[in-house]
Amino acid sequence: MNFTATRSLLSLASLLLIGIPSSHAAENPQTAVTFETALADAHRLAAAKPGLAVVRVEGQSMLPFFGNGAVLVLRQMPAAQLQPGMLVVYTNHAGENVAHRIVAADGAGWIVQGYNNDQADSTRVTDANLHGVVYATFHAAAPSPAMASSDTLQLAALQGTPVVLAAPAK
Repeated sequence: MNFTATRSLLSLASLLLIGIPSSHAAENPQTAVTFETALADAHRLAAAKPGLAVVRVEGQSMLPFFGNGAVLVLRQMPAAQLQPGMLVVYTNHAGENVAHRIVAADGAGWIVQGYNNDQADSTRVTDANLHGVVYATFHAAAPSPAMASSDTLQLAALQGTPVVLAAPAK
């Protein structure tokens, strides 16, 4: 098999396995659904089952899986049940709520890192700072130029939806 055929198969495999073409991996996932609809749907899901909470994402460190404008549904879970590869929301040492992926454990807790970050976060995830595991992700259409990021943040705040960061490691 030649290089072009191999590359085409790899691109097709990435599309089939994770739904994102490899040539567009750094783009923010979008759908035809408005942010308002995605937020409302996430809140309906969370209301249907105890132990679920809704948050909104700001940042790029978790692309291609989610980025600015994504809405996450979190499931409460004890830190002892976490595993590498899980996506979690926790509060870091700076008091910021962050959504990142578990990469390993050490004696202090779970080590987390954003997909697009060169290094792991300095704060370890423990029962004391864990908010939950990402249970569902809702993507929305790109905000219209008329709707600034601050407008989207205000909308989320008005609907009682906390904002979490997919941000550089701290």
